[in-house]
Amino acid sequence: MTETQQRDAEPVRLVIMGGGTAGWMAAAALSQYFSNALNITLIESEAIGTVGVGEATIPQIRLFNTGLGIDEAEFVRATAGTFKLGIEFVDWHRKGSSYIHGFGDVGAKVGLVPFYHYWLRYRAEGGNRDIDQLSLNVLAARARRFGRSGRQAGIVRSLPYAYHFDALHYAAYLRRYAEQRGVMRREGRVVAAEQDTESGDITALSLESGETIAGDFFIDCSGFRGFLIGETLGSDYQDWSHWLPCDRAVAMPTTGDGRLEPFTRSTARGAGWQWHIPLQHRTGNGHVYCSAYMDSDAATQILLDNAPGDRLAEPRHLRFTTGKRREVWKNNCVALGLSSGFLEPLESTSIHLIQTGLARLMALFPGRQRAPHLIAEYNAQADEEYAAIRDFLILHYHATERDDTEFWRYCRTMAVPDSLQHKLDMFRSSGQIIRQHQELFDVTSWLQVMWGQGERAGAYHPMVDAVPAEELQSVVSKVAQDNVQQCNRLPVHANYIAENCAV
Repeated sequence: MTETQQRDAEPVRLVIMGGGTAGWMAAAALSQYFSNALNITLIESEAIGTVGVGEATIPQIRLFNTGLGIDEAEFVRATAGTFKLGIEFVDWHRKGSSYIHGFGDVGAKVGLVPFYHYWLRYRAEGGNRDIDQLSLNVLAARARRFGRSGRQAGIVRSLPYAYHFDALHYAAYLRRYAEQRGVMRREGRVVAAEQDTESGDITALSLESGETIAGDFFIDCSGFRGFLIGETLGSDYQDWSHWLPCDRAVAMPTTGDGRLEPFTRSTARGAGWQWHIPLQHRTGNGHVYCSAYMDSDAATQILLDNAPGDRLAEPRHLRFTTGKRREVWKNNCVALGLSSGFLEPLESTSIHLIQTGLARLMALFPGRQRAPHLIAEYNAQADEEYAAIRDFLILHYHATERDDTEFWRYCRTMAVPDSLQHKLDMFRSSGQIIRQHQELFDVTSWLQVMWGQGERAGAYHPMVDAVPAEELQSVVSKVAQDNVQQCNRLPVHANYIAENCAV
């Protein structure tokens, strides 16, 4: 065996810079799926800490946990978690308004076009069933109910769900998982990255202690700083704050109100919005705002005035710029988490972007080879994913009747990306919602948010006119009635947790 063949037969040395949710998700997944093909080292410093306020997820997190073989009840107990059926948006369309973006179906499978086109005709002909009645997730969230789907439980409609959990507990849980599978953790602060003089590839990381850790491939989980992807390799940052102007957040845990609602709440404020996330042991609260329209003292006071229960820690302030790295994978380094970009937490996509970044990396992993075509494909997919989520977030701000503050007047009248404007024009003119390139949010998500924000369809699909009026009324009413029956069979969310996964 030649020296090159011997080297290629050895495990690839993979070095992860940074822990937190991103670092330990990467370590857990790669150690599980690549096993002995990778020699994984994770470097983190307890002195630096992590952002650690991400507490809400979307249903795809269940695929990640299932792939790792994680027992759900054990995981929920370990992270003091609760279950999530969607997100409530309060005061976004106008003050006093409220709607829920529920996970899962709206309506049922009827014909060749999405169910909502049948409902649009039903509404046009005077039907009074609201869109909320077509979603089991929304009904269950409003009723504070949750349970597993399954014929044994009598719940046969799909009830997709995600979790609320303590992000620091989740990172600690995944750390134990990864270390049991051979991941080596190094405590220390990275002070420099060594690079190959010809290729520019990173070859090793130098720690403050003087230790040097060599690697073949690197993952940057260093947070907003982007030490490897940005400072070392020079991938610049695309600033999207002209479309998503919020650039500050203040977060604070409280004892909460004990209601354990199975949904995240987002309440629009004068220059941003406030989150409410119920966990078993506390409630996560935060105020995301735009510093051009509100100072930190005013933002903090709004949070203090509107957070339930007693505070468990002092308010913590964060700064960010919404956008992404132009190249998320450059040379032999991939950025995950905050180092790759940041799309504000309005639709709970931060942890999901870590998950999909990892999935892409595993699918396109190059070994030790230089792989420009794999890098180009990875970055192209990341561009599409980020842009689609960006547009969905902008929709919440732009499609509004609020004009009571300078912030909302700006959002309401700002020019939006052509891709979002096209979606709005399509819906307004024809009622059509087209899902492009396997984007994260599907037709029903766009429908619920557009409808909740006051957008209305100018028409429905003409195929729907083939259905007799009496049959149309019957189909819509049956879906609504079945959802009520299914919802009533679900246990109360707090009771489900007490019986199955309480801390």
